[in-house]
Amino acid sequence: MNRNLRKFMPGLLLAFFLSLTGIAGPQQTSAAPLEYAPAKPAQSFDEPLKVIPGGQTIGVKVKSAGVLVVGHHLVEVSPEVKLSPGENSGLVPGDLMVSINGVKLDEVSKVAKLVERAGKADKPLSILYKRDGKEHTAKLKPAYDRNDKVWRLGLYIRDSAAGVGTLTFYAPEQGVYGALGHVITDMNTGTKIVVGSGHIVQSSVTSISKSQDGDPGEKRAIFLKESQVLGNVESNTDFGIFGKMTRNPEHSLYTKPIPVAMSHEVKEGPAQILTVVDGQQVERFNVEIIHVARQQSPATKGMVLRITDPRLIDKTGGIVQGMSGSPIVQNGRLIGAVTHVFVNDPKSGYGCFIEWMLKDSGVSSPLQQFPYNLKAV
Repeated sequence: MNRNLRKFMPGLLLAFFLSLTGIAGPQQTSAAPLEYAPAKPAQSFDEPLKVIPGGQTIGVKVKSAGVLVVGHHLVEVSPEVKLSPGENSGLVPGDLMVSINGVKLDEVSKVAKLVERAGKADKPLSILYKRDGKEHTAKLKPAYDRNDKVWRLGLYIRDSAAGVGTLTFYAPEQGVYGALGHVITDMNTGTKIVVGSGHIVQSSVTSISKSQDGDPGEKRAIFLKESQVLGNVESNTDFGIFGKMTRNPEHSLYTKPIPVAMSHEVKEGPAQILTVVDGQQVERFNVEIIHVARQQSPATKGMVLRITDPRLIDKTGGIVQGMSGSPIVQNGRLIGAVTHVFVNDPKSGYGCFIEWMLKDSGVSSPLQQFPYNLKAV
């Protein structure tokens, strides 16, 4: 579910946003890190797997494990010459810069200082970066911008993100959560964000732009109680974000865990989704599962669902951006999460199976994921 972007500034871009939806920019926070108890091991095959469904709108803040290249720009070094040292060195949008001259890039502000130092010393920079998971090295000399009187790489870069989405589940036994149901990518490059650190906080829906054919709507939301961190962000996978959480967040419709259904147990037919359309109140809305894919290994498009609840259609027009991660419950069991909307038919969209989210969170064991594939020999 996507996405908002602030305007670029020439040179270094100091912040960026997730491909989630509609929030009002990166914000400083004094939130202290949570202390987490060690996670309990996954439940045994003999125990029924249960988690608490979510549905709450959450604010997400992450810092990437490095500095992401999102574009090139030209530096005017003379009236006749404009160039981009970064582009000339072979760096392309989507590359993740890990270090410069051996200095780890955990803050985007470090880049400007290293570039200025190398420029004044007339020395090249050695940049270690990752592309498609493999490490490479680029060498370049900064260029002096005659207009702004600063040394530049000729790159647009960013290192942090903020957005809103929906909590899918909380597993109290393991102290972990899952949300969003899909990977967070950089909205310019489409590159998966490699999370270095991050946290989630409470969020409140202030208004909704309704979906129409060809124009998916969105939830507009604000962060609340930013100093009260709900959980951290440890991983960003094809099936969402995952991390530690110490308690079931407020406004949950459930106080106790409910059973989950494995992918082969999901059926076509009626179901409900849990989501927020106003403030922080989680509500149930009727949907119809119209197609179920038979998956024996993780894949993102597990089911097709259609919104049938007239209340939700009247309020949102169907599925809107920011609804990703909304839990899907069928016959009293958690079966999956809403992930995408069909642009030309916003009353319909995709969902992923909860089985794959539980796998990526570490809650479920291999035996629980594929019991129907076991064969006695």
